[in-house]
Amino acid sequence: IHHQIEDDNGFELQTKIIPAPDQLDLTEEELEVVHTKLLEALNPNAPTNPAYFDFEERVFKWETNVDQCAFHFEEDGDLIKKDSEEAKAMKELEEQKAAMLEEKLKKEIGTSTEEEQAIAMMDEEEKAEKRRIDVASLHNQFNYSQRSTLTNRNKLNTVTVNTVPPPTEDYSGMATQWQIYDAYIEMMAKQKEEEAEEESGEKTKKAPVETATKEDILSSESLLRSVKLVERMINQNKDEDILEDFKYWEDRSDEYRDLGVLLPLWKFVNEDTKKRQVTGLCWNPAYHDLFAVSFGSYDFNHVNSPGAICCYSLKNPSYPEYMFFTDVGVTAIDFHPDYPSLLTVGMRDGTCAIYDVNAKPSENPIIRSSIRTGKHQDIIWQVRWDTSSQTRSLKFFAVSSDGRVSSWSLAKNELQYTDIIYLKPEKPEEETNREVPGAGMINDAESEEKKELLLLRSGTCFDFNKKQDHIFLVGTEDGLIHKCSKAYNSQYLETYKSHQMDIYAVRWNYFHENLFLSASADWTVKLWDYKHPEEPLLSFDLGASVGDIAWAPYSASVFAACTDDGRVHVFDLNVNKHDSLCDQLVVKRAKLTHIAFNPTDPIILVGDDKGLTQTLKLSPNLKKPNDKLVLDE
Repeated sequence: IHHQIEDDNGFELQTKIIPAPDQLDLTEEELEVVHTKLLEALNPNAPTNPAYFDFEERVFKWETNVDQCAFHFEEDGDLIKKDSEEAKAMKELEEQKAAMLEEKLKKEIGTSTEEEQAIAMMDEEEKAEKRRIDVASLHNQFNYSQRSTLTNRNKLNTVTVNTVPPPTEDYSGMATQWQIYDAYIEMMAKQKEEEAEEESGEKTKKAPVETATKEDILSSESLLRSVKLVERMINQNKDEDILEDFKYWEDRSDEYRDLGVLLPLWKFVNEDTKKRQVTGLCWNPAYHDLFAVSFGSYDFNHVNSPGAICCYSLKNPSYPEYMFFTDVGVTAIDFHPDYPSLLTVGMRDGTCAIYDVNAKPSENPIIRSSIRTGKHQDIIWQVRWDTSSQTRSLKFFAVSSDGRVSSWSLAKNELQYTDIIYLKPEKPEEETNREVPGAGMINDAESEEKKELLLLRSGTCFDFNKKQDHIFLVGTEDGLIHKCSKAYNSQYLETYKSHQMDIYAVRWNYFHENLFLSASADWTVKLWDYKHPEEPLLSFDLGASVGDIAWAPYSASVFAACTDDGRVHVFDLNVNKHDSLCDQLVVKRAKLTHIAFNPTDPIILVGDDKGLTQTLKLSPNLKKPNDKLVLDE
């Protein structure tokens, strides 16, 4: 840094060195030390320990010398060095070409000069004769003619075709050295066995090819698969308009309003299940176009009516993919989340069963409960597979009108049950000695167990918390909802009292573990916070008995409900907390019994008491994804 300092003779510049604040203070000896750094050019992408197989010695050998050179850009040029052998050869070739061209020019010049000298030595008669010959050799119209034809040029047309690119998949794998070595050893052992068989003459003969008969071909799996594929193609061509609506329909009017609509798509009905009530709907967790429908009866005058289970696909609405018939009505179904071919079933007589839809068509399930294994004594209203991470066995839960919530597990080729909780009534101590209808006065301690069994409440539905899988809710016929735990089977954790009639469905929210919905025959749907059992957060009066409710899997604030007057109500609590965004009549002169959202596509599934199942597509206002629910007052 230069400073101006004033002295007697004027200003004088002086230089002063000011070190940086973070500069090290080194001594003279330290400054004289020379630090050497060695730079190595290593390619980071080069392999560190490559091994190659030597086919002569039949062993793996390590490669110690690895090329560390990496080319980032490479291009062939046309420049050569003057002193190189290639440049000398090219120069010699150019000199030879120039010499040959010069000799050719000299020969042409010499020939023309000789002709001129010969013509000059001719006399006049020879010159005239030469001109006559030259004139005679010219072409004229008598002895020469030249014709040419000009045809029309065809116009060139450019034709292009755009096709859908074929589907591609990325596949990658990693093989270790010992895996490669084992594969070669196995191949060599197999070759030695084949050589030994050929030498000994003991090579197995091929079995004679059996000719397939006409009956075998008609009942073969390949023909069945081909016929099913053709049937799907015919149905898709026939219902092309519905398929286009499923893929591309969007209601443009939703941009100018908050309400929404439902577009009817496919209808699923079968002659064998006509006029039977739809008692359950369940989408397959692995194949989202496949769903199961159970058929039975809610009418207590038809206790012994048979039931059925149909598995439909959106690709073929004309006929079910799989179909099972039962001797009693089916009241509940559920697909296994990890094994999508297993379907658990609850029946009207209290029987539980497990079906395998991949097995050959059969009327019998793979396993079924019985009186010996302790089946329920009344109707099973709902079944649900155990999805907790603690269990690895096939295990499901069932709730019944006999007042039991039981856990069923598949062990030793039979179903074994464990009662999770008994739905005992809540009563004050002074009412313990009261008269029970059909039991007389029960006061002694020996009859206490019989008394509790006679007073059990009828369970109608249940649901497990999505985040805390040991917490579950149970709805009863007297309008009460009990919060229970799998760890405590002697008492309820909490009881929610607001409904006046049967509870038909309870559903936990997918995103908020504190919130759940309840639907009842008293025409209401209520939203609860399980930490505040005194009263519900919101209550909606739908004007008819509510058959079922379902939360949307893509939003924390959207849910749908179906009622006995044939209507579907869709709510979005972030938009309107007092009224539904969609209230649409789906069926006439029929009651809707169940509803279910598709896990991936914006469609819902509804079933009625006439055996009809419909798919409805949501308009844009009804399918807005959102993982937050705002319930400010």
